[in-house]
Amino acid sequence: MTKSRQGPEGVADDEPDRHFPARLEDRYHRFREKRARKRGLTPIAMPFTAYGSTEWIRVLSRVLLAKPAETDELRTKKIRGWRSFASVPVGHVEVKVTVNGKVHTVLADRGGVVDEVVPVSLEPGWHSIKLSAKGGGETSAPVFIVDPKAKIGLISDIDDTVMVTALPRPLLAAWNSFVLDEHARAPVAGMAVLFEKLVRDHPGAPVVYLSTGAWNVAPTLTRFLSRHLYPPGPLLLTDWGPTHDRWFRSGKDHKEQSLLRLTEEFPHLKWILVGDDGQQDEDLYAHFLEAHPDRIAAIAIRQLSGGEAMLAGGRSKSIRRLPAGPVHWVYGQDGAAIAEQLETLGLL
Repeated sequence: MTKSRQGPEGVADDEPDRHFPARLEDRYHRFREKRARKRGLTPIAMPFTAYGSTEWIRVLSRVLLAKPAETDELRTKKIRGWRSFASVPVGHVEVKVTVNGKVHTVLADRGGVVDEVVPVSLEPGWHSIKLSAKGGGETSAPVFIVDPKAKIGLISDIDDTVMVTALPRPLLAAWNSFVLDEHARAPVAGMAVLFEKLVRDHPGAPVVYLSTGAWNVAPTLTRFLSRHLYPPGPLLLTDWGPTHDRWFRSGKDHKEQSLLRLTEEFPHLKWILVGDDGQQDEDLYAHFLEAHPDRIAAIAIRQLSGGEAMLAGGRSKSIRRLPAGPVHWVYGQDGAAIAEQLETLGLL
């Protein structure tokens, strides 16, 4: 049996039931953390967009070691993807969340990711909260409070849905994560306009960007979305590296669990799901629709070009096996084509 050792915050991080790759990753992070602290780096809570209701918010952040002056650079400066993965995460560290003067204490997980719900009392719309990691400075994060009167919400995939990747799927994650910066990515034509129309026509509706990408690239994706005038909204990404019981995380499980959680968190909303026909999104949305037909307003699928579909490994065929139902599937090669069909359905 492996002997449990204490991490920097006094938390056991060599648990005997943890998968070997996870224990190996923990030891690697401890080694890097020790060296980084000797260089004078201190913890910062990298803020991500939060969301919630008038009674609670889901706080999303990642604790990293950095020089105090680098906080804004990591969030706003154009950087290559590999630099995001060169940052040193800090696991099991306390993070104070300040909302309207009230302080809540949450704990980062072994990868430095904070994903916690705290009680609040906020009006619908945009607000700002403060985050501070133990031993580090304070940062601020935007938070969107969903209007309880809202009826519609939007959940969108990112790769090949809001931005063009045009890469073979086996290379996609590595290329987007380690090589490209946000200036080298191209938006899908008309998608930003479509999303803005949905937000305008459905006041108080949340926009959620759901991807299998790692939290490391959240700042890059946020800058891309802002630069190309997509409406702001929380990113739901995954942690990088092995889990406690497997070598790699399941992107499919991440998306399924995120969809289910959002429907449970906002029972008054019907969702417009947006994705592409490059293998995964149609299958995922089709299965979710079968289980929750009353929670979906429409499913919009961006059709890849012939070249994009070839790189993606083909197109999904699951939609052809589904029986007809009350939820409409709409297809188009860009945002304008999809918007035209959503207008016909009365959703725009």
